[in-house]
Amino acid sequence: MKLSNKLAGLAATLILIAGLISAKQAFAASTQWNIVWNDEFTQADGSSPDSTKWGFDIGNGSGGWGNLQLEYDTARTNNARIVGGQLVIEADQESYGGKSYTSARMNTKGKWSWAYGRMEARIKIPRGQGIWPAFWMLGANIDSVGWPTCGEIDIMENIGKTSDQTTDHGTIHGPQGSGDYNGGSGVGGTFLSFAAPLANDFHIYAIEWTTNQIKWFMDTNLFFTATPASLPGGATWVFTQPEFFILNVAVGGRWPGNPDGTTVFPQQMLVDYVRVYNQTEPLALSVGPQTGGSFALSWPTNIVCHLQVQTNTLTGTWFDVSSTANPFVASPDPINNCVYYRLQSP
Repeated sequence: MKLSNKLAGLAATLILIAGLISAKQAFAASTQWNIVWNDEFTQADGSSPDSTKWGFDIGNGSGGWGNLQLEYDTARTNNARIVGGQLVIEADQESYGGKSYTSARMNTKGKWSWAYGRMEARIKIPRGQGIWPAFWMLGANIDSVGWPTCGEIDIMENIGKTSDQTTDHGTIHGPQGSGDYNGGSGVGGTFLSFAAPLANDFHIYAIEWTTNQIKWFMDTNLFFTATPASLPGGATWVFTQPEFFILNVAVGGRWPGNPDGTTVFPQQMLVDYVRVYNQTEPLALSVGPQTGGSFALSWPTNIVCHLQVQTNTLTGTWFDVSSTANPFVASPDPINNCVYYRLQSP
């Protein structure tokens, strides 16, 4: 994906009516998500991910990260690197660290964490028996309270066997006296894509996390919502504290099973971007008077957009203004009794 296309996704469409002769009036607009953190993976080809944003879990953890996973996770560029403006996490079949497979398990622990927001990533997942890609979150307090009290939000998981290749799984795990909220299947839902295996193309995997509610999306499809009422008896809603990201490709484990003769290596998960948005009141153009009857239009600098104009009515075609300088100075025109301005995503 070209960088210009990726930046377009950061912008919101904003509208305001500004009268050159008549008074200005703002359209009503709904609450929106605004970018607060992102990684577009624009570093040089072959380089490691940005160390100010990402760290690594190294090794195989306790009991294969608690799941009987078979891979040794490394921080090598063999297993995690930037190529063509994308993050590549690669699972290989090789002898390393006493294991027969390697991969990478990246996280923002100790660097970045968030409570509430829209968390999304554009990912092309791998496939194959025993291949387990995931985009997920753990509570930043895990070292003090442990799992599952810290809370786990699985934004996207897939087990690459043939019967699961069209399925996106979204799940939460947390503390419970009994049952499966703290292990096994957790509390969650799935989205089934009938078009093609998910590994065939990039998809946007996201959650929108607000007070006492988490919604899961694949592309534009809302497929599951969790609230405290969704939990089984004896379970506690712990999703009120900051959580950090994890991106990984596991090999083997209790859920997917182990690779077999049909599994092809290497397998790669490609991540085009990871973004975090906060929900705020709508951004809008602001208008300041200038000398000679002119006025200056300005807008927040944390969006990527261009200015469009339409005169006298809102039934015609929007035209791009030749200059996208911020602020943009508009001068009166006696031909037009009002002019409509809006900010438009590229």
